[in-house]
Amino acid sequence: MLSLGIKEVSQSLKNNIIKPKELYKECLNRTALINSLNAFISISNEFEFQENENSVLNGIPVAIKDNFCTKNFKTTCGSKMLVDFVPPYNATVVDKLLDAGSVILGKCNLDEFAMGAGTVDSIYGPTKNIWGSDLKYSIGKELPKKKPCLRIAGGSSGGSAVAVATGTCFAALGSDSGGSTRNPASYCGIVGFKPTYSSISRHGLIPLVNSMDVPGILTRNVEDASFIYNTICGIDPKDATTVNVNKITLNKNLNCHKLRIGIPKEYYCKGMSSDVVETWKYVEKVLEEGGVTIQSVSMPHTPYSIACYSVLNQCEVASNMARYDGLRYGQRADVDHSTNQMYSESRSQSLNSVVRGRILAGNYFLLQKNYHKYFLQALKIRQLICEDFRKVWEVVDILLTPTTLTEAPIFEDFIKHDNREQCALNDYCTQSANMSGCPAISIPIRISENEMPLSIQLMAPNYNEESLLSLAYWIEKEVQFPLLRILQ
Repeated sequence: MLSLGIKEVSQSLKNNIIKPKELYKECLNRTALINSLNAFISISNEFEFQENENSVLNGIPVAIKDNFCTKNFKTTCGSKMLVDFVPPYNATVVDKLLDAGSVILGKCNLDEFAMGAGTVDSIYGPTKNIWGSDLKYSIGKELPKKKPCLRIAGGSSGGSAVAVATGTCFAALGSDSGGSTRNPASYCGIVGFKPTYSSISRHGLIPLVNSMDVPGILTRNVEDASFIYNTICGIDPKDATTVNVNKITLNKNLNCHKLRIGIPKEYYCKGMSSDVVETWKYVEKVLEEGGVTIQSVSMPHTPYSIACYSVLNQCEVASNMARYDGLRYGQRADVDHSTNQMYSESRSQSLNSVVRGRILAGNYFLLQKNYHKYFLQALKIRQLICEDFRKVWEVVDILLTPTTLTEAPIFEDFIKHDNREQCALNDYCTQSANMSGCPAISIPIRISENEMPLSIQLMAPNYNEESLLSLAYWIEKEVQFPLLRILQ
């Protein structure tokens, strides 16, 4: 049952083949089985279910990244600063899932305050990828032939990705500011979908970069991603940036002959592995054989995206993190002789070096003497990147790129780099979509020689989720990526 898609499980629930509480218990048992991977920060040990017979998600267990507020349920952001924080309300997306009859299984691990690309910087320890782990699993009908080798899960939504990849839940929410849903989805061999900015409410998502944050969706197939999207999308009076969008219907009989797919030459970059390049070319060939028109396009400002993002990210982080001072939010240091000293000690003791470093850098960029040199220049670069996208949509319908530069890195190799280098290497192909706000999806394609998943990314014009997911569904059917199954 845990290997099936949402539609099949939903039908089984409707036909009383299995009951919601029994399914929940099966998922709960799976959380214990994968405990060594450290995907979850906390588990909901009480079965809470609001029945909605009209919803495909009725009785379906899902997981939530631990930077979405959940009422009367701890929300920590993987940080000592919020280790005891229990929100008095739900994020809008959480409420919508509950109203649809979903069952919240637990809260998933992440890099502290979502600042990372590997889920290695949480106070609860790193999340480990199921692929290459020493747990027993099969890839399709085959057992792995390689010796276990600890790999990162990707980040910052690594816990959510592992929860879905292991069949512990049927979908999970992540957040995506520069690729934090698509990156771990790629490394864990699942679907990672970042909708258009403003199509889903950010109310209750603890902010990282307000102008780029988007709730992301992680599932094992494209159709399941469409179910979650249709449930949580739409305008929210509590989030002034949201707009009214239509629910989507997958075109399962897509006529590819009408599609124009662009291959942006700037996305081929230093550090991209031969496996990734071959996978990219393989999907291009599959699309050509399906009747798609392929053409090379140029997006000249892509190489500046990471530097631009680094400045804007840290400026917004400096602003957002100001609330965590030990007085209004978070842990308070035992200092009573000076308010400023209390602020300083509280932040020093409760925020890790990555978070503190971004706060310091952001405040430096925002100094009056540096404001024009860094922040305003970064905004201008962002506008040029957005213009690249606007021009490319005049000649193509969808862009095809890699998601990540390599397969999931070996853990020991990854942590040799500092956080800035980790993000620069892992977000190169994903970050620009957040700059422009356009929807993007990562889908698994094939297995590498090291028995690790390799994925590609599709991007579409803003609010063209239906076209994007329909093509992703078509590719998914064509490539038939093998399903990973946990063996008891």
